[in-house]
Amino acid sequence: MNEQALKTALAAQLSFWPRLTEQEQQFLCAHTALVHYARGQILHDGGAACTGVLLVQKGQLRTYILSDEGREITLYRLGAGEICILSASCVLDAITFDVVIAAEADTEVLLLNQAAFKKLTEENIYARCFGYELSTTRFSEVMWTLQQILFWGVDQRLALFLWQEKQKLQQDTLQLTQEQIARDIGSAREVVSRMLKYFAREGIVKLSRGGIQILDNKKLQALLPKS
Repeated sequence: MNEQALKTALAAQLSFWPRLTEQEQQFLCAHTALVHYARGQILHDGGAACTGVLLVQKGQLRTYILSDEGREITLYRLGAGEICILSASCVLDAITFDVVIAAEADTEVLLLNQAAFKKLTEENIYARCFGYELSTTRFSEVMWTLQQILFWGVDQRLALFLWQEKQKLQQDTLQLTQEQIARDIGSAREVVSRMLKYFAREGIVKLSRGGIQILDNKKLQALLPKS
């Protein structure tokens, strides 16, 4: 990526870009690299060194937490045009918990060096505010996920997940495994399996190997949480 293309990409995703001096913009460009990650590759591990700020250009990232027993709970996903700040947990004091970040598809990101971003936030109030505002937004998404796990039944979480996937893909047939669904809604695969069989008996979905077809939208919507 040439310098002008890099500046254009950074300006499109960083709201504080116009508030930077020309010298600061050059500094940011000099410490940003275009990085490619293959599907399934781990970008950031909570116990590893600070990765930096990730500006997604294409593909999709999944942020999740991992229990000591190996159970995964998806916190949120990020697609093109979105920014991952939790990968720079060593930069902002507001980030105090560890997450794992993986590429769910072949993904391309602009990686802003953590030391450079830290220096910029120390010297530029607009960059610092941007970092804290973004971390607050991500924390709100984490709290939303925890709220679902704590206060909603598995049937509601499963119904919401299927409905959101249907809306996102604009199709009724979803290529998903029970393991993937369990990971996303914060449940066990055996529980998801039982609930899907119940949905199938009720005529809400049709199950196939590696896939789920939504048959009755009204019944599925009736299971969605009211709040």
